[in-house]
Amino acid sequence: MTPFPTQEVAERLVAQAWSEYDGASSIERFDEVSAHVSTNRVYRLTLSDSTNVVAKISSYGSYFLFAEDHDRLFTSHQMLRGTRWQYFLAEVLPKGGHAYTWYDGQYWVAFYTEVERAQQLPPVLSTDQIGTLAREIASFHRECSNISTHLPPTSNSVKGDAIHLLDQLSAEYASEQFGLSHDEIRVAYQSTHEFLMHLEVVRFDEWEKIPVLVDWNLGNFSVHLKNNHYELFSRWDYDWFRIDTRMLDFYFLSRVSSQTGDKTSFTYSPHTLLEPRFMHFLSEYHKVFPLSPQEIDFLPWAYRFFVLNYVIREGSKFFRTDIAEKFRHDAATVYLPQLNTIDFSRLHQICQ
Repeated sequence: MTPFPTQEVAERLVAQAWSEYDGASSIERFDEVSAHVSTNRVYRLTLSDSTNVVAKISSYGSYFLFAEDHDRLFTSHQMLRGTRWQYFLAEVLPKGGHAYTWYDGQYWVAFYTEVERAQQLPPVLSTDQIGTLAREIASFHRECSNISTHLPPTSNSVKGDAIHLLDQLSAEYASEQFGLSHDEIRVAYQSTHEFLMHLEVVRFDEWEKIPVLVDWNLGNFSVHLKNNHYELFSRWDYDWFRIDTRMLDFYFLSRVSSQTGDKTSFTYSPHTLLEPRFMHFLSEYHKVFPLSPQEIDFLPWAYRFFVLNYVIREGSKFFRTDIAEKFRHDAATVYLPQLNTIDFSRLHQICQ
């Protein structure tokens, strides 16, 4: 595996990527703004013309999927022009009419406009704030639905990711690869198999797929306050962007809506999906962009996919080694087994 770039290496490569992107200006200053829990390094660059851009450098995963995602992000941004969401997303900087990504065979870089950041929601939302967030997300999803038919499909999909994970968990050395015991591997395998069987039952291939951002923790977006009202104002950080069912966005939104709020201590328990506060979120969302009973039934399955894909399969891509190891163990011993003991039928109350 290519090593995580040191600060010296990262700054040198980002400077090279920028010089190939724009020969008219140079980088005067690097300010690291990385979250320090992931495998990316992120910088705020001050340029010689006194403007600022954001740079992300990575080495884990696939450059080709990274480039594809950024192409779709750029296209989505372009297609949102003329709507109230035209300035919401940080734009991937283009070159020649397409998203610019730089690659040297080991590391890859993308640049983004520096979006203005307004206020941040409090760690624990009031009932009114939850309702507003629900309606705002529903409005954004509806606009993403409107543009989705004009976006090319992506190479990764929910089903494809799950099939890949099932193959990995079937391998002879799966325990060593994932750092899990044989019993934990068996739990993950069974849960992945059940997920794939459910996709067949609900004919998931026929579902609408829209641009989704998945990770809606409070550090990734800002809001504009207007008296006692607010609107979504800006969004950045696209590590988990994909084109898929809108239901993938809801687990993080349940965390933001929860009684304990969006915390910096990481845990991925499913209990937030059943809190009355999230039921209120779903009810308000449903008024703007209605959810079908089949989609509501998919919520715990979307959570299952999140745990299987982003925690077990790709955890080491997004998190530091120590964090990834803990998350994988918790997934196999706590989160996935809990799904077999929880009654999610009350979620359907919002459709009644």
